[in-house]
Amino acid sequence: MNRQIKGWLALVLMVATSIAATTIKPTELLAASRGDTKLETIIPTQFGEWRELQSSGRLVINPQQTELLQKLYSQTLSRTYVRPDGGIVMLSIAYGNNQSDGLALHYPDVCYPAQGFKVTSSQFGTLPTNLGPIRVKRLETELGNRKEPLTYWATIGDAVVQGGTETKLAQLRYGFQGQIPDGLIFRVSSITRDTELAYKLQAQFVTDLLAAIPASHRKFLSGISTPNAS
Repeated sequence: MNRQIKGWLALVLMVATSIAATTIKPTELLAASRGDTKLETIIPTQFGEWRELQSSGRLVINPQQTELLQKLYSQTLSRTYVRPDGGIVMLSIAYGNNQSDGLALHYPDVCYPAQGFKVTSSQFGTLPTNLGPIRVKRLETELGNRKEPLTYWATIGDAVVQGGTETKLAQLRYGFQGQIPDGLIFRVSSITRDTELAYKLQAQFVTDLLAAIPASHRKFLSGISTPNAS
């Protein structure tokens, strides 16, 4: 998409947002119509060959970041999982039940540098699973000698969004229905210098996790809708 088209699209979105703001006041939280959205119970501590690693430790988030996350999200979940072959994946999910303009998702592209990491590479891609593909973004990050490749995606409502334009369109779509959407950031990362191996490991972890949870939770977490409910 060239700059001129992007410019016109941004203008249209600004006008649409202005009209929506003056004529439509969404009052219904989409989250209220969902079933169980408690991350601690949705995400199993053991599935397939993966089990939670209890004594994993974690990177300390600075106080400003902690305060921001508490403001933006109604739930967060951070766990580390290990396979028998030694493969380790760190999982982080941040969920906000109110994705209005003042409470937008906080992307790893921003929060990792805020914690002192350098982002050395970023690219959009697709993560294939046995249940369908997920549009993702992959980052290579480093902090001193720590190399941490990561894969993440974001959802607004029941769909994956990439970038501000898609996010705004999704918010408008729900707004015209009188709803305030929810949203989440789903992130998996690994501490390794082998980036390609990390991405393969993360893709396998996501595939195994989504296969282990009910269809309704798959849609909630990844936007993937499957006809069978487990």
